Amino acid sequence: MPWFPDFVAGAELARRDTVAAGRADPVAQYVTALMRGDAEPLETAWPGHIVVLDPYAGEVHGHRQLRHFFQTSRSFLAERLVDVERVASTHAGRRAVVELLAHLRLDGEPVTWPVAVVVQSVDDRSVTFRTYGSQWPVVGRRPIRAAILDPDPDAEPGDVVTRYLAALAAGDRDGVVQTFTADGYLREPIGSDALHRGTDELAEYFSQSFGAGGGIDYERCCVTDDDVRCALEYNCVRWGGSPVPAQACLIVFERDAGGLLAAARCYDDLEAPVGR
Repeated sequence: MPWFPDFVAGAELARRDTVAAGRADPVAQYVTALMRGDAEPLETAWPGHIVVLDPYAGEVHGHRQLRHFFQTSRSFLAERLVDVERVASTHAGRRAVVELLAHLRLDGEPVTWPVAVVVQSVDDRSVTFRTYGSQWPVVGRRPIRAAILDPDPDAEPGDVVTRYLAALAAGDRDGVVQTFTADGYLREPIGSDALHRGTDELAEYFSQSFGAGGGIDYERCCVTDDDVRCALEYNCVRWGGSPVPAQACLIVFERDAGGLLAAARCYDDLEAPVGR
């Protein structure tokens, strides 16, 4: 039949469009798949191996696990999600970190849920998505998330970020605060009082954070840096005077034009061993 070749060509064109869209903005395609509960466009764009490392679902891979994960996620989001806002994107080579704000309605109340998605591909067929954020909106608590990446001695961000990390490990409140601009801020992973802006609020926050008898140690695992923002995937292994179980976390630092920190945005479920 004369129209059959055109039908095949149209299907191939649609497939190529899906692949192109996935390669251009894989996180947008990933979020759309979560909201629709449909893994097929993602599998079309990445016909090799897809791995999802999720705080709630754990490690997801293989067609059956992927489809179950997306269907389950859709059930949760369909009841609660209002919209998703993109905050920032940090790109370096074949890796990108996209920060999102998911606006939810839980028990009739509006909740803002910060989430970061790391997408990394080693070739044009396979991709890994690593999601970071608090599980409080999902399970109503902050469970320990075991490490998902190994420490990397080459994951050295440099400049003001390294100064921040050194002061943090030493429990040096003033040293940490001095890495921020006068109106810089740190945002905790979740909560209505999660934002600490300006020198006084930052000093109070870090004074309380160091109240457990010392600083906070990060095992650095992966750095994604585009000279404006630096996203650090790390394992927290010490808070205060005692070690803690290694926990997978991500923090995004945003620099100002003068090289200081305008922002630090945290994505994790760390429970401080001191009251704040």
